[in-house]
Amino acid sequence: MRATEQAEPAPRRRRGRPGHDQSAILRAAVELFNRRGYDATSMGDLAKELGLTKPAIYYHVTSKEQLLGQALDDALDELTSVVTEASTERAGVTAYQRLREVVRRSVEVLVAHQQSVTLLLRVRGNSEVELAALSRRRWLDDRLAALVADAVAEGSLRDDVPPALVSRLLFGMVNSLVEWYRAEGAYDQAMVADAITTIAFDGLARHES
Repeated sequence: MRATEQAEPAPRRRRGRPGHDQSAILRAAVELFNRRGYDATSMGDLAKELGLTKPAIYYHVTSKEQLLGQALDDALDELTSVVTEASTERAGVTAYQRLREVVRRSVEVLVAHQQSVTLLLRVRGNSEVELAALSRRRWLDDRLAALVADAVAEGSLRDDVPPALVSRLLFGMVNSLVEWYRAEGAYDQAMVADAITTIAFDGLARHES
């Protein structure tokens, strides 16, 4: 390099406390929303929780509602993928097998995204973001009910319980984990998934008269 040349200056970075990137802010926001309630939590509360200024948070996100939307998407995206995959017919795989797969994998999703799922289960449709999330939940219920109906039609499940009710009961069993499941507790994810799947499908099994 010639003496008259200068190295390209490094890009300037905005100030911000190390370790508080967008994902860290989202995690803190979800925990705070669950603890205090979304409506009762302000961006000032979040800033205090993180030890940041509000401008430092607004560097990463535009609003509290954006954080809520990201949290609800975190809860819904992977579950939507699981249900979509199970709803697709595959050679040699019955609707019953795909339905059991949904229940098992739903447990895995909930354990991996427990805080976000907890928040999802508490929304009541008070904003466009919440209404969109509730619409996505209804779609999941409808797709699972259709899969139940397919399993009934192929003769794998009892036919005296409406598929829509079965769908709600199955998701209800999985969602109940948010109230008590702890990763460091007595039961690991695989054990819980086995228990829910076995209990649910033993009860749904078709009994020959």
